[in-house]
Amino acid sequence: MGAANAGTILAQISADGGGAIADAVVYAIPASGPASASQATALMAQENQEFTPFVLPVQVGTNVEFPNRDSFRHHVYSFSAAKPFELKLFSGKERQVVTFDKEGIIALGCNIHDNMLAYIYAVPTPYFAKTGDDGKATIANLGAGAYTLKVWHPTKKPAAKKLS
Repeated sequence: MGAANAGTILAQISADGGGAIADAVVYAIPASGPASASQATALMAQENQEFTPFVLPVQVGTNVEFPNRDSFRHHVYSFSAAKPFELKLFSGKERQVVTFDKEGIIALGCNIHDNMLAYIYAVPTPYFAKTGDDGKATIANLGAGAYTLKVWHPTKKPAAKKLS
């Protein structure tokens, strides 16, 4: 894909009252269909008894590492249909990796610390971004063609719009 035909989507996600929505996943699916699986690696850390980041968008096929940066153990799990898994008690430099090979929402928890909650959202496209605190996201380097633009947030209803 050359720069001459590359496009960019600038998204602004806000609530009904006008306030910016952070941590929304914005993604564009080409009309030609889903892309091949990713070989990328991403991180979902445990730090200060929290998952970091709260929302992690990845392309289907991405390997996610779960480093524990706390001085105590965590027991990470998900019962989500898109990727049920369990990383039993671990701490320190142990390398825990999970491949997210199916599209969908994966809610994470810790069996030791009930307050820990986060989401991984595996999307079928390499064209995605997450909104910042200002509610803005940028998806760059889109090829020419039609796309369906979708938005997901853990506390909002999903939305979609066709773009040409």
